[in-house]
Amino acid sequence: MINDIANPREQNRFERFFEHESIRTRITSSTVKPPEMLLGYLVGPFCAIISNAIFASYLNRYYSDVLGWTNTAKFGGFSAALPIVSVIAVVIGNLVIGHFIDNTRTRQGKARPFMLLSTPFLVVAIVLLFLDPRNTSPLVQMTWIAISYNLYYAIAYPLYYTSHSSMVGLSTRNTSQRGLLATLSNASNVAATGIGASIVVPIVLQSFLFVQTNGKIDVAKSYTHWRIFAIGLCVLTALGILCEYYFTRERITEENMNLNIKEEKLPVSTQAKTCMSNSYWWIIIIYFFLFQLSGMIKNGSMSYYSRWMFSGINTEAKAGAAMSALGLIGGIPTAIGMLLAWPIANKIGKRNAVGIGMVIAVIGGCVSFINIHSFVVVCIGVVLKGIGSIPAMYVTLALLSDVLDHLEAKNGFRSDGFTMSVYGAIMVGMAGLGNGIINMLLTSAGYNPALTAQNTGVQTVLVVCYLGAELVCYTLIAVLMVPLNVEKHIEEDQAAIVEHQKQSVEEQGGTWAAPTTSQQ
Repeated sequence: MINDIANPREQNRFERFFEHESIRTRITSSTVKPPEMLLGYLVGPFCAIISNAIFASYLNRYYSDVLGWTNTAKFGGFSAALPIVSVIAVVIGNLVIGHFIDNTRTRQGKARPFMLLSTPFLVVAIVLLFLDPRNTSPLVQMTWIAISYNLYYAIAYPLYYTSHSSMVGLSTRNTSQRGLLATLSNASNVAATGIGASIVVPIVLQSFLFVQTNGKIDVAKSYTHWRIFAIGLCVLTALGILCEYYFTRERITEENMNLNIKEEKLPVSTQAKTCMSNSYWWIIIIYFFLFQLSGMIKNGSMSYYSRWMFSGINTEAKAGAAMSALGLIGGIPTAIGMLLAWPIANKIGKRNAVGIGMVIAVIGGCVSFINIHSFVVVCIGVVLKGIGSIPAMYVTLALLSDVLDHLEAKNGFRSDGFTMSVYGAIMVGMAGLGNGIINMLLTSAGYNPALTAQNTGVQTVLVVCYLGAELVCYTLIAVLMVPLNVEKHIEEDQAAIVEHQKQSVEEQGGTWAAPTTSQQ
């Protein structure tokens, strides 16, 4: 058990709540071991994230094909405006949560408590997303959608995701173990998107969620089925969060608490100034922006592309099978990549692995344009693009952790809260921005789900969104990686961090001893 920590800062009621024995982490080892790796960074996050991955692929289709929000006569430009405008609320929500994380200290860490807190918020938010009153006026529907959408994306999911995404950086200073945790954490996200949203749901549930009668979607039945499906998502999400919470541990947060280092509450402006004055920070943040935005545009348009672009596909069942096969085939390299990413990064460096991979992804992705209506040709392009994107998918959280250590070494304090709130805003907000862009383009091109085929303008939009967006962003990322050489500072940064800790202890009248992470 951890000995009582003489924390000079008085704890508030929220922090005292996490003194309870029943909510303590089940991880007692001072080093990372298999239960933490598998349950805390793979299984738990997979179950917690899968609902959001499904929403990235299907929520927009639910809104457009079941609720009809791309119908301009009924909703006007609401379908394009809401996701884009809501990005502002998402950014604010993430910044506020990041500030709370920075100024929280409990025996369970500073980020993990908010992970646990997110559970009831997410359950309520998911339910409300699919309880919108369908048979009412457009104004009532738009109001309900706007409130439930922002409750989920601006409050509930940021509560979970900002804390979840902080865990790799707060787990340990051992760079090898941190790299492995980053790989597993990203693998859970890739698996949730690939296996859950792109394989299982399309082939097993697409015809259940989008019921067809006489060749057209039965809105009433589909609406009912989505509400049933939401209950299952609530249960899976809650169980996943609890699994991740109990099988993770913030060893870095414990360091300063065990050393009795008094940590002052830093205003957001101070953290923001510190981060934004560093070029490495900007590079890694812009990377995440480009990678996530292009991925969300691709994922958000995948269901539409599978339904309307491949030759011979004219039903939701066939579209679901095609999307599932596309997800399965495209997911093979990313699954194998979980085993290869870290050895490659160790050999040539994380930065080099990502940059070279992006070049390969761009070249491979161009193959899909040989025949945009051929399932086989598009699959080949997707696979080749997936091979190139392997390092970017798995090692960039470890690269971000290196940047955070570099900032701590330079400034004497960590910037996890602000940085991860910006990171979380990007990872969550890009879903809305991506869907807003898709809706704006589809609406302007004349998309109509009641038709048996879409016009040339709609088809062009789907090609740009599903095949083109990632190639443009990947090209920019390859260039962006060139100056990101933070890895060369790792050893000197670790030494500087220890010096900062020693100075803080001695200034407060304590006796310095090298930090160790005691067992709980």
